[in-house]
Amino acid sequence: MTETPARRGPWIVNATRRVYDNPWIGISEHDVTDPGGNPGLYGVCEVKSVAVGIVPVDAQGHVWLVGQHRFPRDYYSWELPEGGGRLDVPPIDSARRELKEETGLTAGNWLEILHTDFSNAISDEIGVGFLAWDLTVGDADPDPDEKIDIRRLPFAAALEMALAGEIRDAFSQNMLMKVEILGRRGSLPGPVADALGYPA
Repeated sequence: MTETPARRGPWIVNATRRVYDNPWIGISEHDVTDPGGNPGLYGVCEVKSVAVGIVPVDAQGHVWLVGQHRFPRDYYSWELPEGGGRLDVPPIDSARRELKEETGLTAGNWLEILHTDFSNAISDEIGVGFLAWDLTVGDADPDPDEKIDIRRLPFAAALEMALAGEIRDAFSQNMLMKVEILGRRGSLPGPVADALGYPA
């Protein structure tokens, strides 16, 4: 337990104790004085990886989705390829690995398009999203604990799935919307803009 008062913006942290730990997450509980001057408790989930996600776009303007059952919410989820990377590894390296493992794809070109926080009231997890193109198709090699399906479809159809709530994963929604906005602004790389029918 840490008992040296410290400030986090307008919050005062009077003491901190670790209440749970496993290889993927830890949970710390903080005795705090809130911005209104009131005592309280604040629990934070500390994620031991950085989330990486990829929008893989081929020359025909198609993207790949990965389908799998998500345990916490107990439902089947269609998502862009994504996963966790070690904190001491550059996110781009983890993204390359995840794309290959989940879809079998390798990409000749990459562009970071998104840096985002997840559930930032309760978690310190961050995500880094990438656009990948100049794709080569290969064999997927998912982790032994993963049972996934792969689906290739036009980018516009994936975007429509996100707008309709058929893609509920926030990271996937954010990346698809970011590509759409960049496309409308003429800010995508030329080959991707051409493939998706946006102005270069």
